[in-house]
Amino acid sequence: MSGPVSQADESERLARPRSRRAFLVVVLAALVLLFGVPWWLLVLSGPQWPVPVFVAGTVVILGAGLALPFLMFRGHGRGADVAARIGDTTLGVAWVVFTWTVLGTVPRVVLALAGVENPLRARLVAAFVVAVSLVLVCWGVVEAMRVPRVRVTEVVLPRLGRGLDGTRVVLLADTHFGPIDRARWSARTAAAVNALEPDVVAHAGDIADGSVDARRAQAAPLGDIDAALARVYVTGNHEYFGEAQAWLDHMAALGWTPLHNRHVVVERGGDRLVLAGVDDATARGSGLPGHGQNLTEALAGVDADLPVLLLAHQPQQVRHAAAAGIDLQVSGHTHGGQIWPFHYLVRVDQPSVQGLSRHGERTQLYTTRGAGFWGPPLRIFAPSEISLLILRARP
Repeated sequence: MSGPVSQADESERLARPRSRRAFLVVVLAALVLLFGVPWWLLVLSGPQWPVPVFVAGTVVILGAGLALPFLMFRGHGRGADVAARIGDTTLGVAWVVFTWTVLGTVPRVVLALAGVENPLRARLVAAFVVAVSLVLVCWGVVEAMRVPRVRVTEVVLPRLGRGLDGTRVVLLADTHFGPIDRARWSARTAAAVNALEPDVVAHAGDIADGSVDARRAQAAPLGDIDAALARVYVTGNHEYFGEAQAWLDHMAALGWTPLHNRHVVVERGGDRLVLAGVDDATARGSGLPGHGQNLTEALAGVDADLPVLLLAHQPQQVRHAAAAGIDLQVSGHTHGGQIWPFHYLVRVDQPSVQGLSRHGERTQLYTTRGAGFWGPPLRIFAPSEISLLILRARP
């Protein structure tokens, strides 16, 4: 037995440096594009800025590009919240400037066709990019920091009993309590949830970035949320970057029911609804003992005639739900793209970015844009939401 084990260990040892090199190449390429393109088009090529302007632009753009990896490593790798705040903000601003620098090709072509020559043409485009980016960043911060708007959606579940018609399910996800202290935001969001008088409150994961001890104050208002029938929670992928089991235990201490590959049954008016939950799709790869999505285990003992509402953090998990005949899966993870046009990249990985969709003969999926944000404290053309789902029986 020692031979095969040793060979596997040796293969893994040799693969690790290759993986690290590939990761570094990807990061380097991303940095070159993210900062190099704006520097080339806004500072170097065309505008012919006076030397002080050229030097200032170069220092700001290329300096930010060189500092970003260090800030992200210190902030998210070593838990230094100040570095994380600066790094995340830098990343968000860089993405916005890069996006609008690329889109600046349109006014650049229009001005060229109109006969406007460089350097005036390049300077006008640079001014356009800077102005639009500044407005969007300021607006994005306001959108990210505000209490999420309530988005109401009626969902018809043909197998839902009449006694449960009108059941109010409030869905939260992606609160991402993190380097920016949002304890007051958390309290206001909890109050907004309570104002909806929910029957069920579901948190679909990515509760925080960091340990329970580090984010305890921000998460505390979740304990004040009320629900007539149940408060349920499942892990997201970000829990598996750190203390997934600790967050499950902490949510239980706050009075929530963790659906760690299990289910509960709620009842009203003589009719019953199964609330099931599975671990995030990344759970098994985390190596945490006892974790890994297991829908079979979550549904063990469930009456096959009862409707099932499944909590699963990622929309892509719906393929398992559809195969099992789940009535409704609720998910988060996508943030609705968070910063336009990132939703196009999200759509490559997920079957839904936001809203209600159908998958298979019976299964519906509701994907919330999430209540918070990850990384850059920005939301641009992807507003946060508290999702109120009103369950309806067949008309």
